[in-house]
Amino acid sequence: MQRRKFILALGGAAVAWPLEDGLRSLGYRVGENVAIEYRFANGELERLPALAADLVRLGVDVIVTGSNPNTVAAMKAITTIPIVMTNTGDPVSGGFVASLARPGGHVTGLALDTGPEILGKRFELLKEILPNLSRVGVLWNPDTLDRSRLVSTREAARALGLTVVSVEARGLDALEQAFWTMVREQMQAFVVLADGVLFNYRGQIGVMALRNRLPAASNLREFAEAGLLLTYGVDLRDLYRRAAVFVDKIFRGAKPADLPVEQPTKVELVINLKTAKVLGLTVPPTLLSRADEVIE
Repeated sequence: MQRRKFILALGGAAVAWPLEDGLRSLGYRVGENVAIEYRFANGELERLPALAADLVRLGVDVIVTGSNPNTVAAMKAITTIPIVMTNTGDPVSGGFVASLARPGGHVTGLALDTGPEILGKRFELLKEILPNLSRVGVLWNPDTLDRSRLVSTREAARALGLTVVSVEARGLDALEQAFWTMVREQMQAFVVLADGVLFNYRGQIGVMALRNRLPAASNLREFAEAGLLLTYGVDLRDLYRRAAVFVDKIFRGAKPADLPVEQPTKVELVINLKTAKVLGLTVPPTLLSRADEVIE
């Protein structure tokens, strides 16, 4: 097999190994029949254009991207190299593909499921633990997330009779102000709309949530591992393993335009029981029994 190489561009190195694991299961061996170049922005979005341009100069065969800003940077840098996106939110409205079934360009891959039923489920889970929940905050980064996702989140919360206050945070320096706003607005809990930047600062968000005694939910298990009360969404590591299948098909001659974008088929619930105890909350046994993982 001809030696190949491609780029992984995402917010942090923690999810790099699942892609390698996926490739290994398909017969690829780093240093033998595939070479990989990694570039990480580590939440610093201003670095993405230079990183993407650097990778294009290497003449790679495929670029694998993480969240929306990574995909945007790669698309602006090159229009011919195939791009496999992994955890992209709503790729159609984002302009990455013409449709999920027929991408039509040089981008394909996997999209996050941001449908109203998934967004609403996080609020439902919080209400199971906090029956009197009525006011919730939504922490998000307007520099990276499509505003339509915020609108969908608000609608999902309001359908459950919740009052919603959206709180912006573009980086670490804005988090203190964001939490001050949620406390001032008497939020009883909040939901994080994760992006590459907030994902990178999940540890700080977890600490601040506990300090301000605010139960919180998000979509990626890494946030529960960082101290948030619960997460409900896709397994990010599984997305990167599955991205290897797209890379393999492209190596074998398939065109991104002809490879339908896949959506998650499984979601997981992770509950941080340790956080619940610190906050003085009781998680119903019925909810614990439904969890895919309980952190104790």
